[in-house]
Amino acid sequence: MALTVSRTALIAGAFGLGLTFQAAAARADEAPPTKDKVQDIVVTARRLNAARASIQPQIGASTYTIDSKAIEALPGGDNTAMNQVVLQAPGVAQDSYGQLHIRGEHNGLQFRLNGVILPEGLSVFSQALSPRLAEKVQLITGALPAEYGLRTAGIVDITSKTQFDNSGSVSIYGGSHGQYQPSLEYGGNSGNLNYFVSLSYLHSQLGVESPDGRSTPLHDQTDQIQGFGYVEDIIDPASKVSLIVGSSVQRFQIPDLSGQATNGLSVNGQTTYPSDKLNENQKELTHYAIASYLHTTDRFTGQVSLFARYSTLKFSPDVVGDLLYDGIAQTADKGDTAGGIQAEAVYKLTDSHTLRAGLIAEIDRSTSQTSSQVIPLCGYQGVTDCVDGAQISEQPVTIIDNGARTSRTYSVYAQDEWKLLSSLTLNYGLRFDQFEGYRTENQVSPRANLVWTPLKGTTLHIGYARYFTPPPFELVASESVGKFANTSAQAPGSLDTTPYAERANYYDIGAEQVVVPGLTVGLDTYYKTSKHLIDEGQFGAPIIETPFNYQDGLQYGIEFSSSYQHGPLSAYFNLAYQRAQGRNIVSSQFNFDPGDLAYIKNNYIYLDHDQKFTGSAGVSYLWLGTRFSTDLIYGGGLRADGTVPNGRALSPYTQVNLGVSHRFAKVPTGPYEVRLDVINLFDKRYEIRDGTGVGVGAPQYGQRRGVFVGLTKAF
Repeated sequence: MALTVSRTALIAGAFGLGLTFQAAAARADEAPPTKDKVQDIVVTARRLNAARASIQPQIGASTYTIDSKAIEALPGGDNTAMNQVVLQAPGVAQDSYGQLHIRGEHNGLQFRLNGVILPEGLSVFSQALSPRLAEKVQLITGALPAEYGLRTAGIVDITSKTQFDNSGSVSIYGGSHGQYQPSLEYGGNSGNLNYFVSLSYLHSQLGVESPDGRSTPLHDQTDQIQGFGYVEDIIDPASKVSLIVGSSVQRFQIPDLSGQATNGLSVNGQTTYPSDKLNENQKELTHYAIASYLHTTDRFTGQVSLFARYSTLKFSPDVVGDLLYDGIAQTADKGDTAGGIQAEAVYKLTDSHTLRAGLIAEIDRSTSQTSSQVIPLCGYQGVTDCVDGAQISEQPVTIIDNGARTSRTYSVYAQDEWKLLSSLTLNYGLRFDQFEGYRTENQVSPRANLVWTPLKGTTLHIGYARYFTPPPFELVASESVGKFANTSAQAPGSLDTTPYAERANYYDIGAEQVVVPGLTVGLDTYYKTSKHLIDEGQFGAPIIETPFNYQDGLQYGIEFSSSYQHGPLSAYFNLAYQRAQGRNIVSSQFNFDPGDLAYIKNNYIYLDHDQKFTGSAGVSYLWLGTRFSTDLIYGGGLRADGTVPNGRALSPYTQVNLGVSHRFAKVPTGPYEVRLDVINLFDKRYEIRDGTGVGVGAPQYGQRRGVFVGLTKAF
């Protein structure tokens, strides 16, 4: 397996664990079609895919690519969650609930399927996309070209599998934590029609991170079903239509902590409740679809796509228990429906100038229905003959708080790839984004990247990008703060400024060098300043993130990457240093302690997801049909409260994973593949969160040691 790093679309290098990268031009030069009809369709499909890739060349950005063979070689293979695959790239830090932070950003990820935007949805624990569907996964970050916008911390672009040879596989995987995971995938063709489908089911007793470091937490079961389908029709050698559909239905129990103390309230005469018997549950559902038409000629390639995503999140409380511990038992049903159009094209004007342009429009409808049980306190509904803050009734009251809102986003861009010299390319352009949601805001964003290859194997780049990032519309709180005044769910404050769009200047400088054949090293540094920096926090039930803004933000860092590939051996090593700070919280202020707000108003603090050092490494070796692989992640520790908000870092940690797999090809009814994986080999017990910090909810620990086995039958 190999992990590939490409600082530009002009140069492709080998990068670790055998993940391979092929530039679009290289794919276009594949062997010509044979007389066999199936082979002719396959080659045509590949040529059209290469044409599609030329629309989004990623010039000047830092691109890390993991292909399906590399995913298979990771400990866990394609049973690994998508976030764990992306975690192997440089500068990626893990957080609770499966979240990832790229270069000190809070989420800020945009997912694309075959280059088409997948709208954001309501999900906290769930992973709507599986590595099982991917031919390759690309993480694109840095000073991005103009085709990328709105979510700019990182673009996760997944190219769906092109396994159209009327074959498939069925597998069963499982082991520790009560996990079992059957799956099926199949790809075939019929005439000009190609298709690929996959289906998987997961049951585990470790659905959410453990809150106390136990190997199998209390009340933490999950059941997850994921399905994916891709079909394309080759109309002629120059055009095709395609359809992607997918679905994810995932249920989670919220894990319990034993031995916790209640909050001192009384509910219908009850004052105690065992914390290890709480029964909170959350269901997350996502359906998505993308329909595309592609046409290409010698000089022009264009694609028009319609995309849609429907997602829901339903939280079911433990009414008595939640009241006695949290002061609120909220039943929540949130939904989000988004859809739009993405039209993009590339035109080769001259040998020196290649023009690209695009239009993206999206509409998003978000609904929220909540019914909250709370305990009335002194002052509720005008009751004042009582002690301030005292409970005035043991009978819960119900607060209904429903809402709905629609947003619209319009984006256009144009850019020119200008070859100044044979070794020097300037890619420059403009992007305009208009966001109409809880606020109406817009921005014109210039982009420029200069890429120089002075010597064979040497690539230098420098880039600038102006970014415009609206807050995640579906996550903006719609609750009425005043409804909960003088109840056990009263917010710390009353000020509730609507979140703003973030506006940032981003600078990136880097170099990549092929030291000797097979060995590539890279160094990249970045610096970002922002107004209304967006962060997110978890502020109660249901378990969903809520965006807020710092007036000023500052992020910077440096990344080192290296990879080696020679014969059956491949290896990689990444290490990143980063800092992320903010000052003065200026939206959603009611969620925060007034003392914290006063301090942060005049002082920069580290963001809760700041992690000073982040690392990843891996080695893979193939010997007589058996592949041995190991990888590790290193984290310097996220932030927690100290003498000031987010004033200290949690302890650093290293997690090592091990995998062994062997393919039995010459056996009756074969071929078969068997695998053995050990996750967290040394059973390292480490905290991801300790429950303190600005916007941090409960404590979470990393996964303890798990041993898993798998069997795959190809057919």
